[in-house]
Amino acid sequence: MAELDEKLMSLPRGPGVYLFRDANGAILYVGKAKSLRARVRSYFQRGDTRPAMVPLVGKIADVEVIVTRTEAEALHLEQNLVKRHRPPFNIRLRDDKSFPYIAVTLEDEYPRVMFTRERHRRGTVYFGPYANAKKVRETLDVLNRVFRFRPCEGPKPGRHSGIPCLDFHIDRCFAPCVGNISAEEYGELIDGVIGFLSGDTKPILSELEGLMRDAAADERFEDAARYRNRLFSIRHLAERQAADQRAVGTVDVIGLAIDGDKATVQVFPLRDGKMIDRYGFHLENVVEDDPLAVLEAFVTEYYGSAPSVPPQVLVPAGITETGAIAEFLSERRGSRVEVRAPARGEKRRLVELATENAQLALEQDVEAREAQRLRRVAALEELRECLNLESLPLRIECFDVSNIQGEAIVASMTVFVDARPKSAHYRTFSVRGLDGQDDVGAMREVVSRRFARMRAEEVDESFSQLPNLVVVDGGKGQLAAALAAIDALDLPRVAVIALAKREEEVFVPGAPAPVRLDPHGPGLQLLQRVRDEAHRVALRYHRRRRDSKAMETIFETLPGIGPARRRALIRHFGSAQRFLEASQEELEGVPGLPQKTARAVYAQLHKAGPS
Repeated sequence: MAELDEKLMSLPRGPGVYLFRDANGAILYVGKAKSLRARVRSYFQRGDTRPAMVPLVGKIADVEVIVTRTEAEALHLEQNLVKRHRPPFNIRLRDDKSFPYIAVTLEDEYPRVMFTRERHRRGTVYFGPYANAKKVRETLDVLNRVFRFRPCEGPKPGRHSGIPCLDFHIDRCFAPCVGNISAEEYGELIDGVIGFLSGDTKPILSELEGLMRDAAADERFEDAARYRNRLFSIRHLAERQAADQRAVGTVDVIGLAIDGDKATVQVFPLRDGKMIDRYGFHLENVVEDDPLAVLEAFVTEYYGSAPSVPPQVLVPAGITETGAIAEFLSERRGSRVEVRAPARGEKRRLVELATENAQLALEQDVEAREAQRLRRVAALEELRECLNLESLPLRIECFDVSNIQGEAIVASMTVFVDARPKSAHYRTFSVRGLDGQDDVGAMREVVSRRFARMRAEEVDESFSQLPNLVVVDGGKGQLAAALAAIDALDLPRVAVIALAKREEEVFVPGAPAPVRLDPHGPGLQLLQRVRDEAHRVALRYHRRRRDSKAMETIFETLPGIGPARRRALIRHFGSAQRFLEASQEELEGVPGLPQKTARAVYAQLHKAGPS
């Protein structure tokens, strides 16, 4: 610590970014400061008892600083470092994969506009998250009728038959699969979709009105009626959640609520005075209780991937030093962005409304978390009572065996701590030396190997901890095998049960009949979650082993493929199926594989077929 104290004394006073590292050199936290010396030293002042601060400071072994010329430069650098390293103590938006988004796949030649619940693909623009999935699907339906973008899946349009699908014949697609629309024209269509989702509805409304009038003038009344219906749909879509505040203009209104190490943010995007939606976010790992610091962390995360930045952003009262945020957003937009806390009028009312919504969302989140915690406690209490356990099963380990007729036998170990999955402690096993399909023998071997590892010189983090409860997937045979494996190692007593899939019966040692838990109770539901997770992990590992074995068998028959080129092909394609489906051009593009060899491999595969 003496070396750390010396660094703290010699820190520069200017703006910059600081990185906290642990004893192994891993980055714990990245932050930016107007004055590095004052900001970094404040972490080590006595009496700071903020919930997230105590564990962070206790792990800091080294401090690294990067000096910048301005605070705005520090904000940019902080954003890049957080994205690159994903430090465990930095603020992050809670994984909102359960929220619906609209995604536009700009990396494709003919982009798709689709419903999704994930937000991680490069080259894709996301709009959302939205309040409910039904509204998103209705929006996509209306947009498809108006813009006629392709609804087919995959990076390329069309089907293997090369014939346009039904959507083309009912005016829901321009059929780029058969060349009915060029990539440039289709790109203009997608620009219209993005503009509409960003709040710019005037161009498409004007275009539809013109088309409707022209069709009526030419006495094409069916076409005119179709354009009229699309016009009404777009107007309804644009006005469904509109809050008309024309004097406000185009702004994003941000509301913020903080409670301990958690915070919520509400964003009200107004375009031409109309509130086009409402976005809600939950922030975790809130180390700072300063609203400005929390807002800066959110802004860099949210606007770093947002499709557009408005000319003005309104923030809650009391946040005044927004120059760094304004400079960051101005660079993202390409023109000046004003960031301010309004003191009066309609804009202040909107900020107060957004803040009120953020506070309500935070309270609801706290209540939901408390309800989940109580349900987890009830599940553990029920298991202790019904299974006659000596203590609460705070750590549960579950084992499952997966194979097909004795081939590629594997097993999984999943871990739940405090009734929640701890995926970092999951482990998988390959089982060898068994003749045929012997699930009981495989279970005995796997449980024995798991507990034997507790005595190894270099103890695995997961294997070093003794579980309160071991669950094996199966019946009395698997239960007896697990008990025999543990008893042979002379370990402290561990509770072991078996959970049979068919009737969800729980077998316990020494009991002639299975224990039947309440099918709707939290105890059985927890056991089912643990068992299903073990089954999922085992099945995934089994498939990976089968693919690997299939690849090895295939490579034995291919000309010019040795160990080095085999590894190159495995790295490039990842699975046997993907390798078998590769075209000659794709094979020729594999790094480290000569084109002559690639052509010979393709000829051999094409001759043999994919079976």
